[in-house]
Amino acid sequence: MARPHATSGEIVGLAPLGDAMAEARTHALVKTSEFEAIRLVLLAGKELKDHKVDGSITLQCLEGRVFFRFEDESRLMTGGDWLYLDGGVIHSLLAQEDSSLLLTIMLRPSP
Repeated sequence: MARPHATSGEIVGLAPLGDAMAEARTHALVKTSEFEAIRLVLLAGKELKDHKVDGSITLQCLEGRVFFRFEDESRLMTGGDWLYLDGGVIHSLLAQEDSSLLLTIMLRPSP
């Protein structure tokens, strides 16, 4: 069953999942015409292969350890780390530990 998106003014908890991580799934928190926010869950060893999005993104590691790769670089993100990436940049993620992240995608309006 799909989770409902947050409504305007609703508080959404993003505390670490801890032991509940194994049962947790990636889900969209909210999507509007301007942006989408997603709680991304990656278990140890799982990878999001090379991909790109048109709009800029931000990624905050809420817990765990994840390698973020883009262009010819690789950065290790741990709980509390945050990064920004321009739109159109190919990137990937590889979880070193069970991890959850807050992903925000800035959407570009259709022409």
